[in-house]
Amino acid sequence: MKLLMVFDFDHTVVDDNSDIWVLNCLPDQTLPASIKASYRDGHWTEYMGRVMAYIGDQGISPDRIRGVMETIPFTPGMTDLLTFIAESKSAVDCIVVSDSNTLFIDWVLKGAGLRAAVDRVFSNPASINEAGHLELRHHHSHNCHKCPVNMCKRKVLEGYLSERAEAGVEYGRVFYVGDGGNDLCPSLCLRGQDAVMPRKGFTLEKLLARLKAQKADSSAAAKVVVWSSGTEILQQLKQCLQA
Repeated sequence: MKLLMVFDFDHTVVDDNSDIWVLNCLPDQTLPASIKASYRDGHWTEYMGRVMAYIGDQGISPDRIRGVMETIPFTPGMTDLLTFIAESKSAVDCIVVSDSNTLFIDWVLKGAGLRAAVDRVFSNPASINEAGHLELRHHHSHNCHKCPVNMCKRKVLEGYLSERAEAGVEYGRVFYVGDGGNDLCPSLCLRGQDAVMPRKGFTLEKLLARLKAQKADSSAAAKVVVWSSGTEILQQLKQCLQA
């Protein structure tokens, strides 16, 4: 059976937040106070829609945005990890589940020559409108009270696993790699043979440790493997494939 790698994107595949990195397009790398003040908790995608409209109104082209996004740094070891995955497609499937957007992720991966590593990208759909501005939409709707209104990563992961099962593909193990609070929900649907891999020092690691300390019924069944670089994840992946 194949192995499935699931990656968050910001502060996981790349070593920054792509939605903040895009501000490097602006001459002074900052937004007007009115836009900053418009953010509402849990509604980041709508906020980013206003950010992208402002960037477009400054005459900044999609090509310029793409060029800036291609300069975002990858997390140490991630390019080697993704290169290995791209070379191991007979044994490893790989998806990205991210609250960024589809264009940013595609631009970054293609710019680094790593798009072939990723079979599917699940993120907020982005497109270029008739005015040449980047527009964002919610990935989906859901009823999960734990997650932002635009995306429940657990719903995404469970949907993908169901789709693949219907196609006759069962995964012997799933590795879920992430860093943030919205990566907790999907990690709780993993099985005992799977691994949730939180980035060391980031929110997901702290949330998982808190659940374990509380001996909560909702704590992850999967093995928790903390990582600091893609090199450590690559070692785990190779060990699993050799077992």
